[in-house]
Amino acid sequence: MDIIYNLQREMLRRGYSPKTIQTYTFCIKNFLKSCKKDLNKITKSDIKHYIDKYVDKNSAGNTINVHLNSIKFLFEEMLNRRLTLKIKYSKVPKTLPVFLTKEEVIKLFGVIENEKHKLILELIYSAGLRVSEVINLKREDLEFERNIGLVRKGKGRKDRPFIIAKIIETKLKEYVDKNCLNVDSYLFFGKNKNKLTVRTVQEIVKYAAKKAGINKKIRPHSLRHSFATHLIENGYDIATVQPLL
Repeated sequence: MDIIYNLQREMLRRGYSPKTIQTYTFCIKNFLKSCKKDLNKITKSDIKHYIDKYVDKNSAGNTINVHLNSIKFLFEEMLNRRLTLKIKYSKVPKTLPVFLTKEEVIKLFGVIENEKHKLILELIYSAGLRVSEVINLKREDLEFERNIGLVRKGKGRKDRPFIIAKIIETKLKEYVDKNCLNVDSYLFFGKNKNKLTVRTVQEIVKYAAKKAGINKKIRPHSLRHSFATHLIENGYDIATVQPLL
């Protein structure tokens, strides 16, 4: 049987996200191509030599760690070969999250003329959602009677409710009634009714920030950080805010 096929099936069975499965598949294919050996003949030295190539190229810590994790999954979880590799995981430098002040949030929203684009960012900010969660929302995920929405299988493969803020409730309902005719329709879509991409939302934020004169390197996730920061500034404790994220 094809080891790549088995790898993908096992990861799918364990609930790994499609993105992680795709990444691990790429890493393992690259590793096997580089080693040019049968799996049962690959040694620890081969693995270390492969990882060293990335170290020598000054690859990012995340890149090195992903390759290590994918190889460990292959050998330890798939082949039952315990690896005692003396390879230290590369430390990934932590960068402080960028967030906006309340005044900057108002400026950002104020320059967006496209109402759909504005609504997307307002929803990210007011509910503390991830971009991937927003673009996957469907009409059936919103309960306006209770002012709540549901993120289905968000990070960690768990469903999570969120509050529909009063300030956007009416606008959101009008948008949904006008544009989302079926219960399984994506809330936000582009051409051919396909859901928006993460890249599209990133470009919306980038363009709006430039137009608003905000000289910070912000991303959609910055609005999520801002949501949490502003709640804490308004007196909510971290333990209360954390479950909302």
